[in-house]
Amino acid sequence: MFLNHFKMSHHPFTENPPTDWLLTDSRFEQALARMNFFLDQGSVAMITGQTGVGKSSLIRMIQKRMPQNRYTPIYIHLTSVTPGAFLRLIVTALGEPPRFGKDRLFLQIIERVKKNDTQTVLIIDESHLISPQTLVDLRLLVSTGMEANLPLKLILCGQETLCVQLKRADLADLVNRITVRYHMKTLTREQTVTYIDHRLKCADTVDRLMTVEAKELIHEYAGGVPRQINNIATTCLIHAASKKITGIDETIVNETMAEFQLP
Repeated sequence: MFLNHFKMSHHPFTENPPTDWLLTDSRFEQALARMNFFLDQGSVAMITGQTGVGKSSLIRMIQKRMPQNRYTPIYIHLTSVTPGAFLRLIVTALGEPPRFGKDRLFLQIIERVKKNDTQTVLIIDESHLISPQTLVDLRLLVSTGMEANLPLKLILCGQETLCVQLKRADLADLVNRITVRYHMKTLTREQTVTYIDHRLKCADTVDRLMTVEAKELIHEYAGGVPRQINNIATTCLIHAASKKITGIDETIVNETMAEFQLP
């Protein structure tokens, strides 16, 4: 395996790295500043971005930085379900067996949230897959019309199509409650180079394993999308190791990209 070939302690471009591996670039800094304000003042926040850009990593970082004595994060990502099933997922995540009937599920969530000593932060990943009725239900949960001062906050995180979905007239009230919005962009060329260097350092590998030109070429092929950078860089490592090459340059990157062409 390439780990032994390059004398790495860990896989540098793993899909779900330890939280302390996450690089706080300017995108994350801007997002975290907005999330800090949201946690203090807001009721609904929205994070959007194309697939693989780092939204889930941002969510992990937000959760890690939440003071445990003030907030209880509840993470849900199985969003492509019926509205009733989604409410049951929330109840289960809150640590209770779901009751029967949508009205009872609503009341069960409210009662459980009110019992908490901390504010409950409901984090919905893959929000672009949520049905319109489920979004209406979420609006009802955070609405002061149902329960004044309910200690419940909502973070919607998903792809850009979430914005299209929220243009529905029946979701206007939910949109008006969005305190903070953040759109995650792809990495710049310089950020990609820094990202690759950081990941290689986390794996305790040599400083000059990849040439600067190779990193910049990976950026071009990946379009600055971190997940694609991970995939391409990993395949480059495998390809180089199979050829018993100790360094990665533009030639290795170009040869590797032939494997990414779909049949």
